[in-house]
Amino acid sequence: MMKIVSWNINGIRATAVGLKEILDSLDADIICLQETKVTRDLLDEPTAIVEGYNSYFSFSRVRSGYSGVATFCKNSTIPQAAEEGLSGQLINRKGTVGCYGSTQEFLEEELLSLDQEGRAVITQHRILTSDGKEDTLTVINVYCPRADPEKPERKVYKLRFYHLLQIRAESILRNGGHVIILGDVNTSHRPIDLCDSVDPEAFEGNPGRQWLNQFLSDPVTSDMGASDPPNGGLFYDSFRYFHPTQKNAFTCWCTVSGARQTNYGTRIDYILANRRLVEAEFLDSIIMPEVGGSDHCPVKAFMKCCPVAADKCPPLCTKYLPEFAGRQQKLSQFLVKKSKDLADTTGGSEELPNTQPSTDGAQPAAIRKRALDKVNGSTGKKNKLGTKSGQGSLLGFFKPAGHKACPTKEQNNTPMCVAENAKNVAQQDGTLLASVSQKGNQQQAAFWKTLFKGPPPPPNCKGHGEPCVLRTVKKAGPNCGRQFYVCARPEGHSSNPQARCNFFLWVNKKAATDG
Repeated sequence: MMKIVSWNINGIRATAVGLKEILDSLDADIICLQETKVTRDLLDEPTAIVEGYNSYFSFSRVRSGYSGVATFCKNSTIPQAAEEGLSGQLINRKGTVGCYGSTQEFLEEELLSLDQEGRAVITQHRILTSDGKEDTLTVINVYCPRADPEKPERKVYKLRFYHLLQIRAESILRNGGHVIILGDVNTSHRPIDLCDSVDPEAFEGNPGRQWLNQFLSDPVTSDMGASDPPNGGLFYDSFRYFHPTQKNAFTCWCTVSGARQTNYGTRIDYILANRRLVEAEFLDSIIMPEVGGSDHCPVKAFMKCCPVAADKCPPLCTKYLPEFAGRQQKLSQFLVKKSKDLADTTGGSEELPNTQPSTDGAQPAAIRKRALDKVNGSTGKKNKLGTKSGQGSLLGFFKPAGHKACPTKEQNNTPMCVAENAKNVAQQDGTLLASVSQKGNQQQAAFWKTLFKGPPPPPNCKGHGEPCVLRTVKKAGPNCGRQFYVCARPEGHSSNPQARCNFFLWVNKKAATDG
């Protein structure tokens, strides 16, 4: 069996656990990640080189911490070729996939622009199909652009990206073998893929959905034997092929409103594959909403075919990048190991030096005595107590538990009693100081409370009678910066009693009347 996963990870360096642990938990031969948000200068070795995998990255060249995709293949699934981008404009090495199709309608600058945001990585693999034949499988990992309604140029950019993706995918498919396109497509295809009911005319009029309609084929109505069915394209939405009527099957949720708790989302992450591959080799295609860590969840496909690993990784593999290709020297190589004898004479051990005669001759007693005195910090002279300082122990200056203060003046002058008395005084002063400080803090807090009463408590929503949360309008416009109260529960369908009610209140009463 061969397994493939796609996941918009929303920041590959922002994960709570290690990358290898994440990849292993997804349990797939090929793992395609989107929105890695890592540029070439920020790529570190633990992200680029993961034990048991070979990786292929595409980086944004226009903004740092933006976009980006990465494909991780198990070492049992090493691709025979790999390439960054869709247009071929980023090619500067051997081992590429090729088959670019007819792109004469694009200007060279436009082709380069469509690949500058790091939105596509292509890997090409050898597979052994279920009927025992060796074939080619090309995997196109994409993070399609989002159409910002406030930026019309981004809508054009998105549609041009779709068009270039279709040209490349169909060109590779017609050259032979199989093709899988997977990733965050950023468009929900059917009303069943959206949490809320919408106006059918407006929904179908969306340009992104119109592109999906002609790019995909409907498995129910398609002529399975036709190479170019009249009612659709050359590819299937593999999830809908196996689960055509499954509702509430979403892959993306708004984290700000807590919509994942009520499964109030949309399905915009897909595994699309050519019809013949789905019909002959696919076993199932699922979504994995139980996997957290992002505002998206992974999607996964199971196939009967088996991967055939190439002899070596293609040149695009991150292990060949100059910063990772050389042998990394360890810090320990620059450190000198300290010998035990040196450690003993420099305080590295609490044990005393060996005072027994050595095997290669007797050590003079005077030399041994000087060495012992040096370690103990002793000069051999007697102190006021009549004992040699070198023979004393630090523990002798601390009283045992329950020891009473020295009763006489003479005894109070001993070093142990002087230390004990000083300790008692310090404890008393500390207790008094803490008490005064605490009382002062309470008085200061009471004083400031008389000056600043703080914000009033939030109102209760009418739907649940629970305290609301305060929000601020961030969208540009006349209300930008204004605050309002809404129900604190997560966003959800209006029929869900556990979801947010429609309570809304401006903080400023005058603003409420104006709004």
